[in-house]
Amino acid sequence: MSADLYDVIRRRRDVRAEFTDVPIPDEVLNRVLEAAHAAPSVGLSQPWDFVIVRDPAVRRVFHRHVQRERAVFAATLGPAASQVFQRIKIEGVLEAALSIVVTYDPGRAGPAVLGRHAIADAGLYSVCLAVQNLWLAATAENLGVGWVSFYREPFLRRLLGIPERVRPVAWLCLGPVTHLQTTPDLERHGWRHRRPLHAAIHHDHW
Repeated sequence: MSADLYDVIRRRRDVRAEFTDVPIPDEVLNRVLEAAHAAPSVGLSQPWDFVIVRDPAVRRVFHRHVQRERAVFAATLGPAASQVFQRIKIEGVLEAALSIVVTYDPGRAGPAVLGRHAIADAGLYSVCLAVQNLWLAATAENLGVGWVSFYREPFLRRLLGIPERVRPVAWLCLGPVTHLQTTPDLERHGWRHRRPLHAAIHHDHW
C-alpha cells in the first residue's frame, strides 16, 4: 500500500480562489500530461486530446461566457440558495497559470472499439479517467486544478476551433497555488455536505 497515493487523494481539491500567476515549468507540465495520457481507455482507444490554453485574450473571452452562465444558474435559485451561491467562486480562469481543455473524440480507434459496443459512453468514461489522472498528478506536484463546468459546449467548440465530431469534456484551470483547502469549497460555504461512505455501499443488490 502506498500511503503517498492515499495522501494525494485526500489532499486533492477543486481549486478556485487559491491560484497564483506563477508559471508551470515545462517539465512539470509534461509529467502531468504524461500521467493523464497513461490513463486506461476502452479498447485502448485513447480518445482524449489536450488543448493547452495560455492566451490571455482567449481566457478573457471564456471567462465572460462563464460569468454569463453563472448568472443564468443564479436566476434559477431561491433566496436562501442564492445567498449561499453569491459567496462561492466558481472558477480561476484568469488567475491560474494556464488552462487545459480535455476533449473526447468518439471516432478515435473506430468504428469497432473493443469493449464499447454495449456501453456507448465507455469512451467518455475513459476521458474522465484521464482527467482524474491529471488531477492526482497535479496534486502530487503541489499544483491546483479547478474544473470549470459553467459553459456551453458549442461555445467552447467555436472558441477553440474544436472539430464538430469532438466533444469538449473539461476546462481545467491548472497552476501553482498558495495552498489547498482542507475542506472542499462547497462544504465550507454550506452548499452541500459529503455523503458518508456507508450510505453508498450495497451488498449483492441495491
